[in-house]
Amino acid sequence: MAKPVVAIVGRPNVGKSTIFNRIVGSRISIVEDIPGVTRDRIYSSGEWLTHEFNIIDTGGIDIGDEPFLEQIRQQAEIAIDEADVIIFLTNGREGVTSADEEVAKILYKAKKPVVLGVNKIDNPEMKDQIYDFYALGFGEPFPISGSHGLGLGDLLDEAAKHFPKSGQKDYEDDVIKFSLIGRPNVGKSSLVNAILGEDRVIVSNIAGTTRDAIDSELKFNGDKYVIIDTAGMRKKGKVYETTEKYSVLRALRAIERSDVVLVVIDGEEGIIEQDKRIAGYAHEAGRAVVIVVNKWDAVEKDEKTMKEFEQKIREHFLFLDYAPIVFLSAKTKKRIHTLIPMINKASENHALRVETSVLNDVIMDAVAMNPTPTDKGKRLRIYYATQVAVKPPAFVVFVNDPELLHFSYERFLENRIRDAFGFEGTPIKIYARERK
Repeated sequence: MAKPVVAIVGRPNVGKSTIFNRIVGSRISIVEDIPGVTRDRIYSSGEWLTHEFNIIDTGGIDIGDEPFLEQIRQQAEIAIDEADVIIFLTNGREGVTSADEEVAKILYKAKKPVVLGVNKIDNPEMKDQIYDFYALGFGEPFPISGSHGLGLGDLLDEAAKHFPKSGQKDYEDDVIKFSLIGRPNVGKSSLVNAILGEDRVIVSNIAGTTRDAIDSELKFNGDKYVIIDTAGMRKKGKVYETTEKYSVLRALRAIERSDVVLVVIDGEEGIIEQDKRIAGYAHEAGRAVVIVVNKWDAVEKDEKTMKEFEQKIREHFLFLDYAPIVFLSAKTKKRIHTLIPMINKASENHALRVETSVLNDVIMDAVAMNPTPTDKGKRLRIYYATQVAVKPPAFVVFVNDPELLHFSYERFLENRIRDAFGFEGTPIKIYARERK
């Protein structure tokens, strides 16, 4: 199920990035006391009580002459359009400004739920300063302090009231849901059409033709699938963003609903930084991954070309060393038959559960092959392991001291588990717990 989306908007220097960091629990946004320092939308996940959501930190909205302010305003408008709920942030120390009123005008048009936060109310004596903000027309203003974390609970309680109910279509458990993600114009829609054998999705060589995620149902050899085709670059009258920056949120929404994610790369153009960034979201979400190199028909090649391209992928996508690679052409449908079997395999491994006794045999053999490390004279002792989850497969290793399970040895154990059980196409997670 896709998470609700919250956008934090407001003029520059009201503390949006500070509030964003408070909510997501880490310093992801640049925080600096200079108006407009956050130039790009930044995305992350947040959690409040029983609610999980995606959150966008926008750049400020202003009506000045600085060259980047128009871009910031446009980015905020896009974020507003993407959001289910908007947190409109203002500065309680400065009162209502003309820039706040300009932001309010944009929000009136959005026709989305708006929660008004008045930031920098750092002590109870300052609460009287919030009353002027009723004039903005968004109901009760919530006094908060980003620097001290005060009042955020009430603000998030109000935002959560407006989260949409279950709006996505649910499918049966035996349906494999897979999405296609990648930067615009790598051929995602063409690939969907090639798989379906019909022109279900509009295809154009203009980057960003696809506006929304589109679900297509498919039956193949008796198995049922749902294909989620993510959007390309947003167009609304004029292009608001460069292709390198677009549509992370739509990819995130599609990833959350997927069992398997196809990371589509343009074989003709090669790998760019944005490909890695987009693929990272699928890995972090714990989804099964297949790397698809499209437009392979357009590549001049000899007997070494495919192997060399695969090596480049492995070098650039070190975190996806478990992901199989498929080379194909959506245009000519060459090698398209290799894709569905690879999706099936990745999906099966993503849901694979292994017996505890067999798992422990593998772990003990691994320890015999490569003894556990020591730190300051204390040796790591592994007592036993068990699988605690699937999608992705997760294992708990019970030890004498979790601090002694260093990353390198954890990686060694992961490799031994993969050698024994496969798990091609899926990440696996290993957690160390002290045996009580």
